Amino acid sequence: MAEGTAPPPKRNYVTWDDDMDTAMLEVLVHHHNMGDHSQNVWKAHVYTAAIKNVKEKCNKDIEKENILGRLRTFDKQFEVISKILSQSGFGWDWVNRKLSIDSDDV
Repeated sequence: MAEGTAPPPKRNYVTWDDDMDTAMLEVLVHHHNMGDHSQNVWKAHVYTAAIKNVKEKCNKDIEKENILGRLRTFDKQFEVISKILSQSGFGWDWVNRKLSIDSDDV
């Protein structure tokens, strides 16, 4: 590194768990219902509220970038599940919230 050059910023990697997902998503759903979402972008105060809720309920420090990364992961998972569901022989089990297979032949 050249003299006088600042080191690159450290990334704040977070391992998400179900409780963190729930805390984040309850804020996002609430604010979506209030109209605080437009064109795939959340208003700034929504990120602040989600960060605060995850901290209060899970005692985990996260940042806006962690939320954005988690949402990208959700998008990828949704894409995969949607492709599977578009194939014959697969369905969605609403009770258990998981994929179902219509027969052993699939």
